[in-house]
Amino acid sequence: MLVLLCASWGGQQVAVKIALPDFPPFLQMGIRSAGAGLLVLVYCLATGRGKLFARDGSLWLGLFSGLLFSSEFVLLYLGLQWTDASRTSLFLYTAPFFVALGATWLLPSERLRWPQWVGLGLSFCGTALVMGVPRGATSPHAWLGDLMIIGAAVFWAATTLGIKATRLATASPEKVLLYQLAMSAVIGLGAGMATGESVRGLNLAPLLALAYQTVWIAATTFLLWLRLLTLYPASTLQAGTSMSPLFGVAAAALILHEPVGPMFLLAVALVVSGLVLVNRRR
Repeated sequence: MLVLLCASWGGQQVAVKIALPDFPPFLQMGIRSAGAGLLVLVYCLATGRGKLFARDGSLWLGLFSGLLFSSEFVLLYLGLQWTDASRTSLFLYTAPFFVALGATWLLPSERLRWPQWVGLGLSFCGTALVMGVPRGATSPHAWLGDLMIIGAAVFWAATTLGIKATRLATASPEKVLLYQLAMSAVIGLGAGMATGESVRGLNLAPLLALAYQTVWIAATTFLLWLRLLTLYPASTLQAGTSMSPLFGVAAAALILHEPVGPMFLLAVALVVSGLVLVNRRR
């Protein structure tokens, strides 16, 4: 199951890139989240799962989690306009690096030991190395895209820590996901209208890419991930996300024909090795 999730997430950046010609970033984010939210809501109402209307005191925390979640995807969608999907796969999945750092202060039971600090060092070296690898992207703002993706990783980590360190940890996965998707839909569609974005076309490839993001990524894999977090140790699951950059780089090379040279592969190896050490069992 975890391998399937990581493979799916690795292809997410490629799907966003394919959809961008017809669906600008904010609008794409809003449509995806609104569609996925409706699917999750229908699922909950049809099955009675999620305890959506139970008074559990999670409203404000849920909305804040949704704000963090939305910030991640704002940066992801904007950054992908200017940088390569392969680089995005590497930078975005440094999120466990930031989770480990944050857990040192917010989750005392998960403080790092020396192997984890070694892993952090390896991941940092890999990230620093790839910043110097020539980009396939032609935009002069490619470096800004890289920084946006790293920012997205920080917000993803903040979302994870916010769930683990608050009462959201006891809320149903369906309810937490709906908080996130609702906020993301409102912010994405609102920002799209405010900036004058509009659908530029309805070509098959962008439509399929958007459908993949909506039905599979946002509505299905995100819910499966939140459920797994309630069943298995977070450290074990987070170690598995180290596979995602490998799938992402492979998808970008095969589908988008982005260049992947030896130095980039070395950087991927350093980051993945570091993340495995960071998230190994205590």
